[in-house]
Amino acid sequence: MSLISLPGSLLIGGGVLEQLPDLLRSMHCQKALLITDPTMVSLGHPQRVQTLLAQHNIHCDIFSETVPEPTAASIQAGVVQASSDTYDVLIALGGGSPIDSAKAISVLSRHGGTIRDYAVPAHVTRKGLALIAIPTTAGTGSEFTRFTIITDEQNDEKLLCTGPAFVPDAALIDYELTLTVPPRTTADTGIDAMTHAIEAYVSRKANAYSDSQALAAMNLIGPNLERVYQDGQNRPAREAMMLGASLAGVAFSAASVALVHGMSRPIGAFFHVPHGLSNAILLPTVTAFSIPAAPERYAQCARALGFAAPEDNDTLANQKLLSTLHQLNQNLQVPSLRALGIEQSHFDSLRPTMAQQALASGSPNNNPRLASQEEIEALYAQLWT
Repeated sequence: MSLISLPGSLLIGGGVLEQLPDLLRSMHCQKALLITDPTMVSLGHPQRVQTLLAQHNIHCDIFSETVPEPTAASIQAGVVQASSDTYDVLIALGGGSPIDSAKAISVLSRHGGTIRDYAVPAHVTRKGLALIAIPTTAGTGSEFTRFTIITDEQNDEKLLCTGPAFVPDAALIDYELTLTVPPRTTADTGIDAMTHAIEAYVSRKANAYSDSQALAAMNLIGPNLERVYQDGQNRPAREAMMLGASLAGVAFSAASVALVHGMSRPIGAFFHVPHGLSNAILLPTVTAFSIPAAPERYAQCARALGFAAPEDNDTLANQKLLSTLHQLNQNLQVPSLRALGIEQSHFDSLRPTMAQQALASGSPNNNPRLASQEEIEALYAQLWT
């Protein structure tokens, strides 16, 4: 049996942001706090939402202090503001970081405590303040999922929090909001979405529902990721990526992620590498490690992504999958750990701790090939070769 939790309302399509006032009225909400980040403010998106709501007599304040890879401290400021007035809804506007932040703020502002109180193995069911998610990147799928990830900066540890309480009450999927996303972020978030779809499909928790969403996501992401990287104004490709990222979010919400994500979180926590970028660095290496345990599944991923032909046998399809993942990283100019300024000696000294944290997250247990602590440490070492 699989527990599938999705937002109660979904609005999908170019320009659906304009329907936000109607959605708020249907939810009987009149006083909103918009959770976003400084980049969104510089682009004018929060101000646009605020003006739109004011035209319909809906009050909206803005909290714009979320940070990339949100921390316990960064969300606490949002908790303080959300608790300071009679807000009846939070609106998360931005990429995965503002949405993840808003999920945590929603629960903490209603129920108190610290974010560690809600981390795995806890399963959080008590809903917080009503939440509407409006993604501006085609990547995390956070608008669909029952997960949020917050860094405990005291321990350099990314905390995975899960449960129905973190599922937004509604989501607006407007691809037009992604037209201003720069190429680096487009690539990183796009690979994140692709990783979600692949890991959901090969996960030990995969099921018929998650399979259908993951395959559909890969069909959309595979042909369009490089297109939006090369031309951010390619509207059909942007729309395909937005829908693909959302379907990938549905897929991994139903089947969970696996070893790539388990290993990715510690890299982000210790070295402040953006989540999608650390996924991109890990994906070819972890895929090569995992293929022997699920060759048929990975071959189907290669075909769904368009990296292999329908008539290719599994061995050839998996060869093409690995070669294309390496080539894709080159084409999308994914930097190496060394190019990111990380010292190999420092990285090596942290490999045991990162492997422990990866295993503690639970995600590696979903991988088709289970990895020991020593094997995870070895996989981290391979990233330098």
